[in-house]
Amino acid sequence: MALPRKFLGNDEQVIFHLRTHIKRIIGWLALGVFILAAAVVGTLMLVPLVPETARTAVTISIWVVAVLLIIPVSIVPWLRWVTSTFTITDRRIITRTGILNKKGHDIPLARISNVSYDRSLLDRIWGCGTLILQTSAEVPLHLDDIPRVEQVHVTMTELLFTLDSRQQS
Repeated sequence: MALPRKFLGNDEQVIFHLRTHIKRIIGWLALGVFILAAAVVGTLMLVPLVPETARTAVTISIWVVAVLLIIPVSIVPWLRWVTSTFTITDRRIITRTGILNKKGHDIPLARISNVSYDRSLLDRIWGCGTLILQTSAEVPLHLDDIPRVEQVHVTMTELLFTLDSRQQS
């Protein structure tokens, strides 16, 4: 789901539209699959053991519990992941988060003084990393689990150099 054009300025071009790496939620999704598998096994193994008059109630109970567990365990983390995005344009960095209540934060490229990245061994295996943006604020902005962080870093550096040379002209 790309950032709508109405949120961009005149002639502003999107360079990257990203969300955090899937590794952020893969454990929660696997837990959801495990809950579904347990519900299927419970239905197939437990239901035949109960009296025939209670089978429907037991089956419904198993699936109600499964659904009530899956919603907070897998569905909510997935929705948070889907609705949290980072957009890098030729003018700014735009962050958007929130399922029902939306939060947004924009940083003009002109305010960024340094761009760096950090990749742990696990990040290198997954193909992601943390993009670190130094601004005039005391604490740098860390964008965690950015896919292809090295490519994003190079592009951000090029954007900053281009912006810097335009300002000097």
